[in-house]
Amino acid sequence: MLLAIDAGNTNIVLGIYNGSSLISQWRVSTDRQKTADEYGILLKNLFDFQGHKFSDITAIAIASVVPPLMTSLEKMSRNYFGLAPLIVGPGVKTGMPIKFDNPKEIGADRIVNAVGAYELYGGPLIVVDFGTATTFDVVTKQGEYIGGAIAPGIGVSTEALFARAAKLPRVELIKPPSVISKNTVNGLQAGIIFGFTGQVDGIVKRIKNELNEEPFVVATGGLAELISQESETIQKVNSWLTLEGLRIIYLRNK
Repeated sequence: MLLAIDAGNTNIVLGIYNGSSLISQWRVSTDRQKTADEYGILLKNLFDFQGHKFSDITAIAIASVVPPLMTSLEKMSRNYFGLAPLIVGPGVKTGMPIKFDNPKEIGADRIVNAVGAYELYGGPLIVVDFGTATTFDVVTKQGEYIGGAIAPGIGVSTEALFARAAKLPRVELIKPPSVISKNTVNGLQAGIIFGFTGQVDGIVKRIKNELNEEPFVVATGGLAELISQESETIQKVNSWLTLEGLRIIYLRNK
């Protein structure tokens, strides 16, 4: 079985694959201060809850955009699983040509998303990932990664708003009854949900105009489901897309 680990700035997403089947998946908060032993204990608890054993795992693949975590995750892989993990980065076969000025600048998660989405849906396509940043990644019909856009994430933007505006309360991110709101809570929800939906649709439409094609649009990340319900452009939500990309890249490097 393969343990796939996507380490982001806000969350770490983990999944266990038995062949091509994702049989367990988890989303936990990222903590840059955690040691290899602390992550080992965390995984032990998650595994025990769903009836898995460390000995079931025969391979580990990791994509991380948080450099301080890599040492802990790699050490955890070796100490608790007895495995050297495949770490997505320079020198790893992705099977996808990268048409970018400096490929080393691209976050590993963006390439992994692109690989997974192209394998599942073909091209051309746009991948929208709702993480700490909202990223837009573009893959051609021929399977080439050609770049994209980066915007502040929903969580980052709303936290900045709450921190700077003393009278504005933190609110649950759910769809409000209407965009014309009669109270502050609904007003914030309307601005955040409909505002970010408009941002996504606007950027996707501009990408489509530049491509002069009709790409398939897939969304992933923690808030993908919420935004997709209001979006005019998102066609598919795949919350575990990065894990699928890790599985594919692992197989290409096996």
